[in-house]
Amino acid sequence: MRSPKLAALELTRFGRGKLPAAALVAVLLLPLLYGALYLCSFWDPYGQLDRIPVALVNDDKGATADGKKVAAGDEITEGLRESKVFEWHEVSAAEARKGVEDGAYYLSLTMPEDLSKRIASSSGDSPETGALQVRTNDANNYIVGQISRTVFSEVRTAASTNASRTFLDRIFISFSDIHDSTEKAAKGADKLKDGVGKAKKGSKDLADGLKDAKNGSGKLAGGLTKLNKGARDLETGSKQVSDGTQSLADKVNGIAADVRPYLKDNGKSIGDTARLVADSSGAVRRNLGDLVKRAPRSAVLAHKSADALSSIHTSRCEDALIPDPTVCADLKSAKDTAADVARIADDVNALVKDNDGDLKKLDGHLAKLQQQATDLAKRSPRLDEDLESAVGKINQLNSGAKKVAQGASKLHTGLSGAKTGSADLDTGVGKLKKGAGDLDGGLFKLADGSTELAGGLNSGVDRIPDYDRKDRDRRTEVMADPVQLAGQSLHKAPNYGTGFAPYFIPLSLWVGSMVAYMIILPLNRRALAAGASAWRIALAGWLPVAAIGLLQVGALMSVLHWSLGLQMAYAAGTVAFLALVTCCFAAIIQWLNARFGAAGRILVLAVLMLQLTSAGGTYPVETSPAFFNAIHPFLPMSYVVDALRRLITGGGLGPVWQACAVLAAFTVGALALTALSARRKQVWTLDRLHPELSL
Repeated sequence: MRSPKLAALELTRFGRGKLPAAALVAVLLLPLLYGALYLCSFWDPYGQLDRIPVALVNDDKGATADGKKVAAGDEITEGLRESKVFEWHEVSAAEARKGVEDGAYYLSLTMPEDLSKRIASSSGDSPETGALQVRTNDANNYIVGQISRTVFSEVRTAASTNASRTFLDRIFISFSDIHDSTEKAAKGADKLKDGVGKAKKGSKDLADGLKDAKNGSGKLAGGLTKLNKGARDLETGSKQVSDGTQSLADKVNGIAADVRPYLKDNGKSIGDTARLVADSSGAVRRNLGDLVKRAPRSAVLAHKSADALSSIHTSRCEDALIPDPTVCADLKSAKDTAADVARIADDVNALVKDNDGDLKKLDGHLAKLQQQATDLAKRSPRLDEDLESAVGKINQLNSGAKKVAQGASKLHTGLSGAKTGSADLDTGVGKLKKGAGDLDGGLFKLADGSTELAGGLNSGVDRIPDYDRKDRDRRTEVMADPVQLAGQSLHKAPNYGTGFAPYFIPLSLWVGSMVAYMIILPLNRRALAAGASAWRIALAGWLPVAAIGLLQVGALMSVLHWSLGLQMAYAAGTVAFLALVTCCFAAIIQWLNARFGAAGRILVLAVLMLQLTSAGGTYPVETSPAFFNAIHPFLPMSYVVDALRRLITGGGLGPVWQACAVLAAFTVGALALTALSARRKQVWTLDRLHPELSL
């Protein structure tokens, strides 16, 4: 009897009752439990995240930056609600903490009260980093925690980018402000350069003027020194005259009755005294005339010097763009001193003018005194005769001498002050002359520096960027998020279930073949008893399960495609490849059961676990321990998973053809080993009659 007929006989026995038929139907539908049902449970979990309750706490109190209200917490809250990533519940911090702890919420997102303040600080002097607070509880669900980290990372990135835009926009505005300020500074530097040029010329004029002023102040000081000496001599002489006339008057008036005899005996002495008085009066008259002539000219000269210094001080210190504090201090001192000297000269001149009549009278008195003294000297031999008239004249002389002494004292006092002031003026003008020379040299350097400054600022204005609003927005957008991920997914799986289908489909087919060999014998007993060939026996035990496997593939892929919506890049190729997969799996499981008997069923489970852990169906196999990497190339499911990924989501078919070759080799090899086991089974042994383990 041929193998197909033996296989058909094996299947017909399931139609002899309801229970065998039900068992066969269960075997046919079993892959749906592992494939369709399991994939259905998490077909698109990321599309259903809005059903996951998450606590949202917005404690942000807002802030103000550059006069604008910043409410980062409200903005983030609004954005999260619009995104519908999770089922958000706005609660208090305490409610969120309790909800995450007892499982009412899978996790919580908290915006602290200082979030806006920290974000707004990015445009201030002390920038701080804001922080969103996430609380998870893996005791609720570990996967949700992993998903939340990805979601909140995007939230953090969006918030950071928004804060960066504010900070960078402030920087670009500052660039524009700096550009405008530098432009103003450049214009100011140009004006400074012109002003320094004028100041340079003025400083030379100042130096020349102070040189002339120094000469004039020297002459003024010399003239006032001479005047002061003459005034001192005048004061001394007039005092002597006053003292002499007073003494004379006292004596004359005191001893007038007794003087006549005395005059007769001392006529020569009286004559000498009278001649002394005449000479002194002449000297006083000469000094008084010199004072009258020089006082107006000295006052005029003092005023010219004071006015010149005042004008220089005004133009170089008060009206100058860049006054020199050191020179201005000395210049002000000289100006004040010159003013004092001018006032003193005015006082002397005023004294001369105001007492013009008195001085003339004094001169007249002195002339008269001189004449009288001369006459007295001439008439001294006859004084006793003229005693009566002399007494009266002496009294008049004494009165005039007192007035002369008082006027001479005032004149000497005024000229002493003028002499001191003129000396200070001369010293101050000397310092000013030296300072003006230093100023001229400094302004020469300043002129070069201001020219260089103006050139540098004008050049710098063109180098400082000046951004308008549109340009600022464009640059801020780029710098706030300078590196973007230009994602390009080749042959992207539309959902989670599609991505995992290459892993669970072969799993379900392996389980389907494994359960099929629980109700179908791997080796046909009739064929063994009849002594059929080993290959015929192997094929007779493999074909029924292979046929059931093809039906399982049809049922599984129909549900996945029409019920769950699995879209395959190569639909016909996928079904054809899965037909090869189920035939390969059936051959391997048949050999394990045929060779090892009851223990083979355990080995089938063990091989399944090894394939699931080394196939790389979830995480890349490179992330697994070395043992799984080592066995990965030697197990059929590794090639099945890679091939199904290309057939379902698209891509090059190289791995598919490689998988077909590997599966074909496994199928032929497993059937050959099963045939070898069948040959051995044709010989009955004691172990077969009394097996050590029976399942």
